[in-house]
Amino acid sequence: MLLSVRSLLFRAEELPLTMKVYNLACEQNHRFEGWFASEEDFLSQSAQQQIVCPICDSCKVGKLPSAPHLNLSAAKPDSAAAQAGDARLSSPAVAQFQQRLQDMARHVMENTEDVGEGFAEEARRIHYKEIPEHGIRGIASPQQCEELAEEGIEVFQLPLPIPRKQSLQ
Repeated sequence: MLLSVRSLLFRAEELPLTMKVYNLACEQNHRFEGWFASEEDFLSQSAQQQIVCPICDSCKVGKLPSAPHLNLSAAKPDSAAAQAGDARLSSPAVAQFQQRLQDMARHVMENTEDVGEGFAEEARRIHYKEIPEHGIRGIASPQQCEELAEEGIEVFQLPLPIPRKQSLQ
């Protein structure tokens, strides 16, 4: 298991029995989880800038507000409504919908060029016919998307898996 801390790997059997799991975000608003042995552990690593964003390697990371974790595993759903909810989540329609989403994501990944952080500039080059028209995908900030829309360049935001420099797990 790779934690959100630079060069710190733990095997599951080495982890303390209880962990603090925090929702974190870097200055570029990349969101990820951090697992810590205690609040003090988080504060210590944060003060030493050992916590880094797994996407952009920024050391400017802070905690996000999060809801408390409630361990309800001992509670047994004995109502018909709870059982009906479980059945809906495992229905063939849900499975078919998930499969279609995966197929769509795969099609986009296979039929577009990943231009990464240069998405806005590449979209402009295509729009103004500086380069031949072709499908692209990449990363653009909300501000860049707004600027593209103001220029008449239509973009569609579709969350896709981001190729990472290293595996997070």
